[in-house]
Amino acid sequence: MVEKVDMEKLPKFLPLCHKEAENLDIIFTCSGAASVGKIGHEVGVLLTKAGEAARLCCTTAVAAGSEMHLDIGRRARRVIVIDGCPMKCATKVIQKAGIKIDYSFTITDFGIAKQPTLDISEEDVLKVALAIAEKVGIKLNVKS
Repeated sequence: MVEKVDMEKLPKFLPLCHKEAENLDIIFTCSGAASVGKIGHEVGVLLTKAGEAARLCCTTAVAAGSEMHLDIGRRARRVIVIDGCPMKCATKVIQKAGIKIDYSFTITDFGIAKQPTLDISEEDVLKVALAIAEKVGIKLNVKS
């Protein structure tokens, strides 16, 4: 007996950024161990999953000197960096790698305070994602 596959439950496969970088907005995020770092990362995930032609890329791979990830950043249509706090670690990693940043955002600039927790609000993630999408011209397929 063959079961019917629920297509909605299948994972969304992402564009292969190392093959399609020129057609993609590449997003590098903070993944800090506080609220705003996690919000920044989740914003990148939402922009990737619900956005058109946007793709999260591994900031730590750039920091580690991965040639493939450095090349992705250099070839990207546009580079968007999302930092959690004013330390701007993700921005520093991308700048140090010599990758041109087209847009840079910091979660605390959206009025969200850095807290020593990983419990975050989905509303904060959506609010920031919508603001960034509007600023950079990414169409988001979400209901706000």
